[in-house]
Amino acid sequence: MTKVLLSLHVLAAIVAVGPVTVAASMFPPAVRRAGADAAGVGTVRLLRRICRVYSGIGLAVPALGFATASAMGVLGDKWLVASITLTAVAAGILIAFVLPRQDELLEQLDAGQAVERSGTARLAMFTGIFNLLWATVTVLMIVRPGSTTGA
Repeated sequence: MTKVLLSLHVLAAIVAVGPVTVAASMFPPAVRRAGADAAGVGTVRLLRRICRVYSGIGLAVPALGFATASAMGVLGDKWLVASITLTAVAAGILIAFVLPRQDELLEQLDAGQAVERSGTARLAMFTGIFNLLWATVTVLMIVRPGSTTGA
Protein backbone atom coordinates (compact mmCIF):
# COMPACT_ATOMS: atom_id res chain seq x y z
CA MET A 1 0.00 0.00 0.00
CA THR A 2 2.90 2.35 0.74
CA LYS A 3 4.16 2.08 -2.83
CA VAL A 4 0.72 2.91 -4.20
CA LEU A 5 0.39 5.95 -1.91
CA LEU A 6 3.90 7.12 -2.74
CA SER A 7 3.23 6.71 -6.46
CA LEU A 8 -0.01 8.70 -6.20
CA HIS A 9 1.75 11.39 -4.14
CA VAL A 10 4.53 11.79 -6.71
CA LEU A 11 2.09 11.75 -9.64
CA ALA A 12 -0.10 14.36 -7.94
CA ALA A 13 2.95 16.56 -7.38
CA ILE A 14 4.00 16.30 -11.01
CA VAL A 15 0.52 16.76 -12.46
CA ALA A 16 -0.66 19.51 -10.09
CA VAL A 17 2.36 21.45 -8.87
CA GLY A 18 4.26 21.33 -12.16
CA PRO A 19 1.66 23.29 -14.15
CA VAL A 20 1.30 25.87 -11.37
CA THR A 21 5.04 26.52 -11.23
CA VAL A 22 5.32 26.83 -15.01
CA ALA A 23 2.17 28.91 -15.56
CA ALA A 24 2.97 31.21 -12.63
CA SER A 25 6.48 31.75 -14.02
CA MET A 26 5.09 32.55 -17.47
CA PHE A 27 2.48 34.97 -16.12
CA PRO A 28 4.60 38.13 -15.47
CA PRO A 29 6.27 38.20 -18.91
CA ALA A 30 2.93 37.40 -20.56
CA VAL A 31 1.38 40.41 -18.81
CA ARG A 32 4.23 42.66 -19.99
CA ARG A 33 3.76 41.46 -23.58
CA ALA A 34 -0.04 41.54 -23.56
CA GLY A 35 -0.74 45.25 -23.46
CA ALA A 36 -4.05 45.86 -25.24
CA ASP A 37 -3.65 42.84 -27.51
CA ALA A 38 -6.71 40.59 -27.13
CA ALA A 39 -4.74 37.42 -27.85
CA GLY A 40 -2.13 38.45 -25.26
CA VAL A 41 -4.80 39.08 -22.65
CA GLY A 42 -6.31 35.69 -23.51
CA THR A 43 -2.96 34.06 -22.81
CA VAL A 44 -2.74 35.83 -19.45
CA ARG A 45 -6.28 34.73 -18.60
CA LEU A 46 -5.40 31.11 -19.49
CA LEU A 47 -2.26 31.16 -17.34
CA ARG A 48 -4.26 32.52 -14.40
CA ARG A 49 -6.87 29.78 -14.85
CA ILE A 50 -4.17 27.09 -14.93
CA CYS A 51 -2.73 28.45 -11.68
CA ARG A 52 -6.11 28.50 -9.96
CA VAL A 53 -7.38 25.12 -11.15
CA TYR A 54 -4.15 23.21 -10.61
CA SER A 55 -3.48 24.79 -7.22
CA GLY A 56 -6.86 23.38 -6.15
CA ILE A 57 -5.92 19.97 -7.52
CA GLY A 58 -2.59 20.39 -5.72
CA LEU A 59 -4.34 19.94 -2.38
CA ALA A 60 -4.08 16.22 -3.12
CA VAL A 61 -0.28 16.42 -2.82
CA PRO A 62 -0.06 17.08 0.94
CA ALA A 63 -3.06 14.82 1.61
CA LEU A 64 -1.36 11.92 -0.15
CA GLY A 65 1.95 12.93 1.43
CA PHE A 66 0.54 12.64 4.94
CA ALA A 67 -1.00 9.27 4.10
CA THR A 68 2.30 8.05 2.66
CA ALA A 69 4.35 9.34 5.61
CA SER A 70 1.95 7.73 8.04
CA ALA A 71 2.17 4.39 6.21
CA MET A 72 5.97 4.65 6.20
CA GLY A 73 6.08 5.63 9.89
CA VAL A 74 8.13 8.79 9.24
CA LEU A 75 5.70 11.52 10.34
CA GLY A 76 8.13 12.78 13.01
CA ASP A 77 11.30 12.74 10.91
CA LYS A 78 13.07 16.09 10.62
CA TRP A 79 13.27 16.02 6.82
CA LEU A 80 9.52 15.49 6.62
CA VAL A 81 8.73 18.22 9.16
CA ALA A 82 10.96 20.58 7.15
CA SER A 83 9.18 19.55 3.93
CA ILE A 84 5.76 20.10 5.48
CA THR A 85 6.81 23.52 6.77
CA LEU A 86 8.22 24.58 3.38
CA THR A 87 5.10 23.29 1.64
CA ALA A 88 2.92 25.36 3.97
CA VAL A 89 5.05 28.45 3.33
CA ALA A 90 4.87 27.86 -0.45
CA ALA A 91 1.09 27.48 -0.27
CA GLY A 92 0.87 30.66 1.81
CA ILE A 93 2.89 32.61 -0.75
CA LEU A 94 0.72 31.28 -3.56
CA ILE A 95 -2.52 32.14 -1.77
CA ALA A 96 -1.45 35.49 -0.26
CA PHE A 97 0.76 36.97 -2.97
CA VAL A 98 0.80 35.16 -6.31
CA LEU A 99 -2.88 34.47 -7.06
CA PRO A 100 -4.22 37.83 -5.80
CA ARG A 101 -1.56 39.75 -7.73
CA GLN A 102 -2.40 37.79 -10.88
CA ASP A 103 -6.04 38.86 -10.42
CA GLU A 104 -5.04 42.51 -10.00
CA LEU A 105 -2.85 42.51 -13.10
CA LEU A 106 -5.52 40.80 -15.18
CA GLU A 107 -8.09 43.36 -14.01
CA GLN A 108 -5.72 46.14 -15.11
CA LEU A 109 -5.35 44.55 -18.54
CA ASP A 110 -9.10 44.05 -18.86
CA ALA A 111 -9.65 47.72 -17.99
CA GLY A 112 -7.14 48.77 -20.64
CA GLN A 113 -4.79 50.23 -18.03
CA ALA A 114 -1.03 50.21 -18.41
CA VAL A 115 0.67 47.69 -16.18
CA GLU A 116 3.74 48.95 -14.37
CA ARG A 117 6.88 46.84 -14.66
CA SER A 118 7.36 47.02 -10.88
CA GLY A 119 4.04 45.17 -10.44
CA THR A 120 5.09 42.31 -12.68
CA ALA A 121 8.58 42.27 -11.14
CA ARG A 122 7.12 41.90 -7.64
CA LEU A 123 4.90 39.06 -8.87
CA ALA A 124 7.90 37.41 -10.52
CA MET A 125 9.80 37.63 -7.22
CA PHE A 126 7.03 35.91 -5.25
CA THR A 127 6.63 33.32 -7.99
CA GLY A 128 10.37 32.64 -7.88
CA ILE A 129 10.25 32.16 -4.12
CA PHE A 130 7.27 29.81 -4.51
CA ASN A 131 9.16 27.78 -7.14
CA LEU A 132 12.35 27.69 -5.07
CA LEU A 133 10.44 26.37 -2.07
CA TRP A 134 8.92 23.58 -4.19
CA ALA A 135 12.34 22.72 -5.60
CA THR A 136 13.70 22.50 -2.04
CA VAL A 137 10.82 20.25 -0.97
CA THR A 138 11.50 18.01 -3.97
CA VAL A 139 15.16 17.68 -3.02
CA LEU A 140 14.23 16.91 0.60
CA MET A 141 11.80 14.24 -0.57
CA ILE A 142 14.51 12.58 -2.66
CA VAL A 143 17.49 12.90 -0.32
CA ARG A 144 15.66 12.59 3.03
CA PRO A 145 18.62 13.65 5.21
CA GLY A 146 18.79 11.70 8.44
CA SER A 147 16.22 9.19 7.22
CA THR A 148 16.94 5.50 7.57
CA THR A 149 15.54 5.07 4.04
CA GLY A 150 17.51 8.01 2.57
CA ALA A 151 20.06 7.79 -0.22
